[in-house]
Amino acid sequence: MASWIPTADNSDFSLQNLPYGIFSTENLDARIGVAIGDYILDLKALAQDDIFASLDFDSATLEATTLNAYASLEKDVHQNVRKLLQEILSQDTWLGPVLRDHKTRRERVLVPLSSAKMHMPMQIGDYTDFFVGLYHAQNCSEIFLGKGLPPNFSSLPIAYHGRASSVVISETPLIRPRGQFIHNGSPIEGPCQKLDFEVEFAAFIGRGNQMGSRIDVDEAEEHIFGFVLMNDWSARDIQQWESTPLGPFNGKNFCTTISPWIVTTEALEPFRTTPLQSDNQLAYLKQGKSASVYDIPIRVSLENDSGAYSVTECNTKHVVFSFAQMLAHHTMGGCPMRTRDLIATGTLSGPTSRELGCLLETSRNGLDLYEMESQVPGRQKLSRTFLEDGDVIDLKAQVHGKNGLGRVGFGACRGGVLAFT
Repeated sequence: MASWIPTADNSDFSLQNLPYGIFSTENLDARIGVAIGDYILDLKALAQDDIFASLDFDSATLEATTLNAYASLEKDVHQNVRKLLQEILSQDTWLGPVLRDHKTRRERVLVPLSSAKMHMPMQIGDYTDFFVGLYHAQNCSEIFLGKGLPPNFSSLPIAYHGRASSVVISETPLIRPRGQFIHNGSPIEGPCQKLDFEVEFAAFIGRGNQMGSRIDVDEAEEHIFGFVLMNDWSARDIQQWESTPLGPFNGKNFCTTISPWIVTTEALEPFRTTPLQSDNQLAYLKQGKSASVYDIPIRVSLENDSGAYSVTECNTKHVVFSFAQMLAHHTMGGCPMRTRDLIATGTLSGPTSRELGCLLETSRNGLDLYEMESQVPGRQKLSRTFLEDGDVIDLKAQVHGKNGLGRVGFGACRGGVLAFT
């Protein structure tokens, strides 16, 4: 599947992908675009040129400054827009006069990625963070409780409600949070001493449900618009002191970073796999589709003044519940999900020491130094228990399709730690 737009072999943004984002430039206000190769296709400009007139939907939703209205449309609308864009951009397109052979339009609607500023893709309503990673749950239980998984872990998708107002786009700096935590046996107030990252995968809700109704597990994927990478920054000392008995609060509400491009369910269809199975699922969680999660490696690097270091490689498949099951459980009591809500997996640790999704696990809550290899051969390793001021954490994910399908990536999910002032 090739495009007439030059696309490097290692590009995140092949014709198979076509993720949605919100961008602006010095001369263009914030608007919806689709990434292809090293360019952004300006969908607002295409909508104003009536390129989508043959499709039965309100194309004015593509002229908005967020994806909220467009995401709320039926799945078949998104699929039809995707098919049309793939045809327009295909190397052998029969719609050459629309864009490929239309020089003035081409120059107007293809914007270099390097000249664009990315914005939050959707105005977030509510944010729920789940705890469905098996290996992360096992490790946390061992570190904090000295015993196995909680009895409800395999029965239901555990979650807490996060803070939507502090979800930010990639490249937004993080100020080290202050809080209350235990020091030498007594509570004190001060800058967090155990700042951490968490590797997560998150879904934006396209269509919601009415209050009092529930979303069936086998219909839940129709309610998902697409996916982003997520770094759920965590203040472990603050979190540990405050979490009993109601769970995290200030240890989690200060910053959560997401990648700028929303990758659709259609783009990820070839990369499905089966979840880590749970034996105790009730009927409302039994999903007919066995390949209900995705096999996507997520690589984490740490950068500072001394260079770049490889931290870990996680995978979205290390979960016991799918997003469809998370939605079914979230709404089983009648909770109304809304367009623009965000739900996330929790930390996606794998079974080995080089697949752990946070420093809490790699350092065993600060007891052990964790060594990271330099990305420049021969350079000295870097050691950490938790993050230091000046550290930059970068999450990247890319999958390569078979049989000629291009690569599908998310762009960077990146943020740096600033000292508290």
